[in-house]
Amino acid sequence: MNPLNFRWLCSLLGIAVAVSLSAAETPVEVAPEALVSEALEANAELGFYQAQLEGAKAATRLAGRLDLPKAELQGGQIRSKNLDHSMAGEGAMWVASVRQSFEWPGRLGLRKAIANQDVALSTLGLEAFRRELSGKVRENALGLASAEEKSRVARAVADRFRALREVLVQRDPAGIAPQLEVRILEATELTLRRRASEFALAVDAERVRLNLLRGAALDAPLQVKRALPELPERPALDRLMAAANTNNFELRTRAAELVQQGFRVDLARNERWPAFEVGPMTMGQDGSTLDRIVGVGVAFPLPLWRPRTANIAAAEAKRQQAVAVLAVARREVERRVVSAARGYDSRLAELAHWRSDVVSQFESAAELADRHYRLGAVPATTYIELQKQYLDAVEAHLDTRREALAALLELEQATGLSLVSASNTQPARP
Repeated sequence: MNPLNFRWLCSLLGIAVAVSLSAAETPVEVAPEALVSEALEANAELGFYQAQLEGAKAATRLAGRLDLPKAELQGGQIRSKNLDHSMAGEGAMWVASVRQSFEWPGRLGLRKAIANQDVALSTLGLEAFRRELSGKVRENALGLASAEEKSRVARAVADRFRALREVLVQRDPAGIAPQLEVRILEATELTLRRRASEFALAVDAERVRLNLLRGAALDAPLQVKRALPELPERPALDRLMAAANTNNFELRTRAAELVQQGFRVDLARNERWPAFEVGPMTMGQDGSTLDRIVGVGVAFPLPLWRPRTANIAAAEAKRQQAVAVLAVARREVERRVVSAARGYDSRLAELAHWRSDVVSQFESAAELADRHYRLGAVPATTYIELQKQYLDAVEAHLDTRREALAALLELEQATGLSLVSASNTQPARP
């Protein structure tokens, strides 16, 4: 083979390998809703709630069953004597019985109802965790996209300061003013480099949280598609309150616990009467005669009336605690709804002052200031302040939008309403 052709072939192979490696290392952009679907399928903690629900269903199948029958066998030796103490006979004696335990009427139904409430509580816990997990993924996805954008802008502004400082140094400026400008640019660049490093750490932290929520490796590459969720006008406060009283998982859980505790009080009262055992029995003895006895046996503890006053009082006290917990939970949910609604309104009011293209205008102004500062048409103070304000504006806009989304998700969690849907997204500015 021609050495020249061989070198060309090696170069092409090297380029192909480099392109394939860079493509493998570049993470694929994932939409937030796709991350939600992954989390709802692979989240590790989700398996705990699912197993808890399966265990509650299994306990329900056992709660309505009677205890298994009991078999009892007895054996021994019998000797029979006459009145003159002479031996009349000798042989074996045995007793066999089968007894089934029967509960007092209504007791099995109460135990079944208590087990059904456990299933309801486990179902509510699973649904609440799924909704909370979806909200966390959406918020962290926006947090990751925001941190990446802030890191990009900070690096770009810092690089702009570095490039400009290198140009000024190459000009060998004379006089004290140009030298001081160079130092100011250098100090500003170092400050921005630190902010860029902090934003990069925030990107890593958000990526780790998302990987943890979606059940992936913590260091798995991930890049969220930059899609800003729409922030609609919230429903009226009275509608939010009504929805919270009906749909809130915390209130529904406390209400189910109250119902379950009522069943426990009824069960404690029912257990004043003991369970009893009934079953056939047979007995035989082979002494002086061959005797066989067949009958029915009944067994019950004594006394028949059990003193259960303490148990009933304890169950009733727990029911009163459940009533108080429900009332406290309702007040806490109302506080959450009011606080989240006010926070959301405040963030929407802040965003209303932002024009849709204000960030792009700040970026254009920063680039324009960079060009004119090089030409000497813009003073250093104006240039530096504009570059810093550009970064601050991007950070404030992204943080405000994330805080608004967090407040909206809090309203979703508290009321059970679907306020952020998969279609309510708008593409972010590239």
